[in-house]
Amino acid sequence: MDEIEAIKAEIKRLNSQANRLKMDLHDLAEDLPINWEGIPDLAEQTHTTYRDLNAAKARLAALNGD
Repeated sequence: MDEIEAIKAEIKRLNSQANRLKMDLHDLAEDLPINWEGIPDLAEQTHTTYRDLNAAKARLAALNGD
């Protein structure tokens, strides 16, 4: 698999994970104040995943010359 295809696969995986985490945050917010202790961990996971997703998109754009 070439580098572009590997990055596309990474983006697909990260996008799926980011969407799941986004929904988890939404569900957590709806249930507040129940499980409020989980906010920092879930927020950190979500932040890290979106950061990694944006970095992968930037790498793909650089390889494509965008």
